[in-house]
Amino acid sequence: MPAKINRQWILAKRPRERVEASQFEWRESPVPEPREGEMLVRNLWSLLHPTQVLFLNGDSGDLSVPLGTPVRGAGAGRVVASKLPGFAPGDLLEGWFGWEDYTLSNGHGPGRDDPPPTKLPPDLPAQHALGAFGITGMAAYFGVLDIGKPAPGETFVVDSAAGGVGSIAGQIAQIRGCRVVGIVSGRERRDWLAHELGWAGVIDRQSEDVGARLDALCPDGIDIYFDNTGLVPLLDLALVRLRSHGRVVLCGGTSVYCLEALPPGPAHYFDLILKEGRMEGIYGAMHEARFPEARAALAAWMREGRLKPLEDVAVGLENAPAAFARVFEGKNRGKQLLKIAETETE
Repeated sequence: MPAKINRQWILAKRPRERVEASQFEWRESPVPEPREGEMLVRNLWSLLHPTQVLFLNGDSGDLSVPLGTPVRGAGAGRVVASKLPGFAPGDLLEGWFGWEDYTLSNGHGPGRDDPPPTKLPPDLPAQHALGAFGITGMAAYFGVLDIGKPAPGETFVVDSAAGGVGSIAGQIAQIRGCRVVGIVSGRERRDWLAHELGWAGVIDRQSEDVGARLDALCPDGIDIYFDNTGLVPLLDLALVRLRSHGRVVLCGGTSVYCLEALPPGPAHYFDLILKEGRMEGIYGAMHEARFPEARAALAAWMREGRLKPLEDVAVGLENAPAAFARVFEGKNRGKQLLKIAETETE
């Protein structure tokens, strides 16, 4: 058993309106010892994903994180001690772990409905398991292919394009032969994404007229709009430019997750009727049975150099709240990850 202190971030206040460091409390306690039916996991990486705030604000039922307990979220770690059949020291796992050095697990996740820990291939970089091969990649893969149904030559527009889901979704559409236009917040992210991926265009919604830029980059209209943020003004701009039989993929709502009341919905939904368009949501976790299919395809594209996982890595458990806030401030470049430790012995 590692004779170390377990550093933890405790949920002190529910995030409302925005995520702030004052909502989390630093605590240190002895490393717990597993009992029969438990294992101890040394957390190596944590995924800082926008939807995580839904578990922190108390509106997710059994999945809600109780006040005064460690923040939970998707993570990757290695088993260091086990009294749980099927898991042994050295196993690399993906699971629902915490903002802490060590997490006790009974193999079912901390909450009743939390996903169980899953063993990872020993040669797979743990951070990829949380990004391209995690729920991020799954949402992008099934959202683009099952709902978007892209065809060569079609125009694909994705917002929050510099984030984890958006950057992968746009690349999948590009692989399928689409012209891809991304929408981001900030000139620096616009220039960075344009340099990294070479899409048909990238729009900075903070300094550019998005409608005018969409007209210039998508003169024949939009075939597929991939909505990651829930920003109604952007959705309305896409709806009025939707081509006949266009598709809208609803994948996220970063802009509204912390709000007490939801803003009014889109004004131009009637365009879906006139153009016989379709708008459908994607929730990646619902496609768990097909994850192997998606991971095999993503891995092949990565080997071929056609898919580039974009990751923004913050280092050190002490930086978790600040890194999480960056996601809602539009500062991350790619999927926001937190590197807690290099190895289980740290």
